[in-house]
Amino acid sequence: MTPSELFKCLADDTRARATLLIAEHGELCVCELVCALDDNQSKISRHLAQLRKASLLLDRRQGQWVYYRLNPDLPQWIGRVLAATAAGNASWLDESTARLNEMVGRPTRAATCC
Repeated sequence: MTPSELFKCLADDTRARATLLIAEHGELCVCELVCALDDNQSKISRHLAQLRKASLLLDRRQGQWVYYRLNPDLPQWIGRVLAATAAGNASWLDESTARLNEMVGRPTRAATCC
């Protein structure tokens, strides 16, 4: 992935917030992102599909849940960019993180995939 490809992926608020939340938490399901981002499932799923198509995210199914995580094969510089972005903009994610932390009925994860 080139820098321009990464920044195109993250140019949308929904995709950027979702990616940073996933990077912070390691893995999140669609329902957690719907709650955290306070948006509808179809919009969140559409953005996650774009991030998966760009190979930024990988998904796995566990029962009725679909979980997303960063692609572990991404170049290291992408992880550093995401970490620096999250660290420098924590207040930008505060509301999303608070909604996620207050979510009732969060799914329980079995063993995380690879």
